[in-house]
Amino acid sequence: MKLKRAFVLLNGAEPSVFPELSNYDIVCAIDGAYNLFKSKNIKPDLITGDFDSIHIIPSDIEVVNTPDQNYTDFDKALYILKERGCTHIDVYGGSGKEHDHFLGNLSTALQWKNSLNISFFDDFGKYFFIKKSLKLVNVKNRNISLIPFPTADGINTEGLLYPIIDGTLTFGKRIGTRNKAEKEDVLISYKTGELLVYISNK
Repeated sequence: MKLKRAFVLLNGAEPSVFPELSNYDIVCAIDGAYNLFKSKNIKPDLITGDFDSIHIIPSDIEVVNTPDQNYTDFDKALYILKERGCTHIDVYGGSGKEHDHFLGNLSTALQWKNSLNISFFDDFGKYFFIKKSLKLVNVKNRNISLIPFPTADGINTEGLLYPIIDGTLTFGKRIGTRNKAEKEDVLISYKTGELLVYISNK
């Protein structure tokens, strides 16, 4: 079965380069992120949010107003995309600008981890929460960081400069930042907790 992929643009730091948007089934702008699309003459398939930071709401694009303030615009957008059959979500503009938004976006992604495959991209790298094991390919010489939320136990890695064997990482005590891939392929696994993986672009 073909995976259904969505491109989501949040209203954080503007990406220098967009991926090929034709590779996505749905291109979605969340609230004020539409302003960037409009400035670049890019027409998304969908605009959603509470529209507190959008300049002009267009009439020729599907618009879904989600005014419920009990949830973030990102959370509400993920619900819509899941209802439309999307399984893989690539998020740009998720970091930068106001850091409370960035932390909120991570919290939202963690809540959806078991339902959607969500990856964040910026000008420096890619980051995402993993399930219990993961194989990274073609990553030799890239920086690899492992960030626990707040703890991850039974961590094992293969292919990193500084391997972890049955280790524990805990936010506020020990985290696994700025490791480096020694091999093209890197294996990461853990037993309990939550783990965010960051991969630098180069």
